Amino acid sequence: MATSSFPVIQALRATAQRLATQAPYQWGHMGSCNCGHLAQTVTKLTKGEIHARAMQRYGDWERQLVDYCPASGLPIDATIDEMLALGFTRADLTHLERLADPAIRAAVPFERRDRLRHNRRDDVVLYLRAWADLLEHQLLDGIALPDFGALRLALAN
Repeated sequence: MATSSFPVIQALRATAQRLATQAPYQWGHMGSCNCGHLAQTVTKLTKGEIHARAMQRYGDWERQLVDYCPASGLPIDATIDEMLALGFTRADLTHLERLADPAIRAAVPFERRDRLRHNRRDDVVLYLRAWADLLEHQLLDGIALPDFGALRLALAN
């Protein structure tokens, strides 16, 4: 799963917020689909720029990720490079396009879990927010705070 870092969590939350506030969404468009929206957030490219980059090679996001080669010189691979450099994995992006990561789906409220549809805006928003919550919990669980109770006892003595 993606790196539990503030930039990754922020990218997921920003993407979910943009989608929730009615940004253009079209699952069959490489710049306006699930991965396309995350790519917009990470790269600051427009949906049209991402779509144009993707059309230089055959296939949807899943195919693009299978064929990804950092040395290809293709613009879509440079887009994927930016997403990977932030902390996402190719598996993350493949799962995002179909809302298929089992750990993220398990974090979705039970009553919605089995009805998630990969091409429905509200479900994508829910998935992105659940993913951000999971990573945030992982990040916070990894932070060790000092034992202030022991410190107070030591200072009192």
